[in-house]
Amino acid sequence: METKEMSKNEFRELMKEAFTSVLIERKDLLEDVVADAILDVKLGFAMEEADSGEYISEETIFAKLTM
Repeated sequence: METKEMSKNEFRELMKEAFTSVLIERKDLLEDVVADAILDVKLGFAMEEADSGEYISEETIFAKLTM
């Protein structure tokens, strides 16, 4: 098998073509990633909004979860 030298720009273009091809052919992958990112951001906002700075013991949390 023959090895061919490739410049940085050629490699960059090859990678761009490969990623573009995958994203066009498998749109579901990008949709899943974006949906997960949105959920993570929403969770972060909810945690910040609920943060009162008060400490709550582990026992209190488990008591509320088992009600």
